[in-house]
Amino acid sequence: MADASRVFPADEHRARVAALQEGMAADGLDALLLSTAADVFYVSGFLTRFWESPTRPWFVVVPASSAPIAVIPAIGETLMRRTWIADIRTWDAPDPVDDGVSLLVETLASVVPEQGRVGLPAGPETQVRMPLTDFRKLESGLAPRKFVDATGVVCRVREVKSEAEIDRIRATCAVADRAFARVPEIAAPGRSLADVFRGFQIALLEEGADWVSYLAGGAGPEGYSDVISPADNRPLATGNVMMLDTGAVRDGYFCDFDRNFAIGLPSDAASRAHAALHAATEAALSALRPGLQARDVHRLLVDGLRDNGALPCGGRLGHGLGLALTEWPSFTPKDETVLRAGMVLTLEPAAEVAPGRILVHEENLVLREHGAELLSARTPAELPVIGP
Repeated sequence: MADASRVFPADEHRARVAALQEGMAADGLDALLLSTAADVFYVSGFLTRFWESPTRPWFVVVPASSAPIAVIPAIGETLMRRTWIADIRTWDAPDPVDDGVSLLVETLASVVPEQGRVGLPAGPETQVRMPLTDFRKLESGLAPRKFVDATGVVCRVREVKSEAEIDRIRATCAVADRAFARVPEIAAPGRSLADVFRGFQIALLEEGADWVSYLAGGAGPEGYSDVISPADNRPLATGNVMMLDTGAVRDGYFCDFDRNFAIGLPSDAASRAHAALHAATEAALSALRPGLQARDVHRLLVDGLRDNGALPCGGRLGHGLGLALTEWPSFTPKDETVLRAGMVLTLEPAAEVAPGRILVHEENLVLREHGAELLSARTPAELPVIGP
C-alpha cells in the first residue's frame, strides 16, 4: 500500500473516508458504492484519463467502518496499487458475460448484512456508471439487501473542501489566469473564434494545465447568444464582444471562470453591461457568508444587476466547483442548500445587452468564515479591449 497517491498523502484520503463513514452512520448505511471518476478519485487518489473510455466499469466500496475496497478491471491494478488502497479485487474486462458483477456482488455481500442497506449516489448531479442491465443483476444478486440514495452523504462531504483541495483549485485558477493574460496575443480582428479556441487551449497547457476538459464561449456584436456553443470559423470583427469560458484541470481539480474581451472599442451598451456584471459580483462577494442559502446568492446577483441598470438573464447564476466542472449547490431561486465555510463556488451573473445578446461574467472563490476569498484573479471593472 502506498502512503500517497500522485496528488495527496494517504491521510487526506483517510480523512475523507472517515467523513463519509460518519454520514453513512447517520443515515444507517452499511456500505457506499461509488462508480464515477470524481468519487473514485476522491476516496482513493486513482487519477487517470482512462475514464474517457466507456467500455469498462470501475467501483470502490466504502464499508461502514473499514478501509475502502477497489473492484476494478485488471488493466487498472498497477495504477490503483500506487494509491493508499490495499484491498484491490480485479477481473479481466471487458467481459460480455459478467463484467465485474459477480465480483462486486461477492464484495458487497462480504461487508453488508443480509438485511443491510447499500448507499448509492442517485440524485442530482450523480450517475451510476455501469450498464442498467448489470445494475439490475447486482440488485438481484444482493437481495434482500437494499440500495438507497446516498446523494446527501456524498455531496455534503464533497461540498466542503480541505485546505489541500483548495490549494489545488487555486493552482488551477492560476493556470487559467496566466492563459487569459495571453488572450491579446491570441485573438485579433479577422481571426476566427475556432483559431482563438485552439490557441487558448495551447496557452492553458503551456501554463500548466494537465488537460482542458471544457472550453466554450462566443462572440458577436455587443455580446453573444449563448455560452455553451463550440467555436466556428467566423472571423472576429470590430464591435464584437468575445467570451472564453474554461474548465482546465490540474491534479484532478477544475477551475471554471470566463473572461470577456471587446474586439475594438466596445459599444456603450456592452460597456454598461460589463460594468453592471462587475458591480453585481462585487456586491455578492461582499455579502457572502456561511449560513446563507444558495437561493439567497441568486437573489443577491439578480438584485445587484437590477440596481446597476441591467436586465438579469434566467438560469442559475453560479455553482459549486471541484473535482467536477460543476458541483453542488446551484445558485437558483429554488436551491435551499446552506452555504458552509470551505465551499468552493462560482459567481456567474448574466445580463442581456440587447435582444438575443448577453454578457456573462464568472469568478471562482472559496467561502471562509469571514466571507469570500477569490481564487481567480478579479477581472477589471472596464471591459478589456483587443485591437485598435
